[in-house]
Amino acid sequence: MIQSRIDSNSDILLQIAKDSIKNKLFGTESINKDLLLQEYPELSQQRATFVTLNLNNRLRGCIGSLIPQRSLLEDIISNAASAAFSDPRFFPLSSDEFENIDIEISLLTIPAELPYKDTDDLKSKLRTGIDGVILKSGFNQATFLPQVWEQLPTFELFFEHLCQKAGLSGNCLGSHPEILIYQADKIK
Repeated sequence: MIQSRIDSNSDILLQIAKDSIKNKLFGTESINKDLLLQEYPELSQQRATFVTLNLNNRLRGCIGSLIPQRSLLEDIISNAASAAFSDPRFFPLSSDEFENIDIEISLLTIPAELPYKDTDDLKSKLRTGIDGVILKSGFNQATFLPQVWEQLPTFELFFEHLCQKAGLSGNCLGSHPEILIYQADKIK
């Protein structure tokens, strides 16, 4: 019931993300947290989110949380501002870019370890386009949201890039890293 209420009010989540970016960009305060929590109590649930920004169909920023640590409201506010101004791959978002930005929010399930014997076993267990993946090896870690399968549609390509994102060699699956999976409801 609560999830369906969040889904039916996806516009409010996108508006919160947009307002968060606008507030940081222009030094304003347009988010009334108390009123939002009163009107949408589900925003007080602890949830992990990713906020992805695209400009002209190209990635412009993406920051998120893998584990629920704060309310859905706070997570979206923080991750939206961070995606716009703190993603180390990009310069801070400009006011011109803000006018043309597309915002996407991913609501994540709690990650679960995926035991596997070898690469073929892992390949048989993963669901392309459904599972987001966290790869851990020692102090190295990286994740790809489920929608990354759209750009990297094969298991081999997906993991080559994920291993490299984690700072490991492109064939790091041979060293049997820990794999966790999660799913995400995408809001655009």
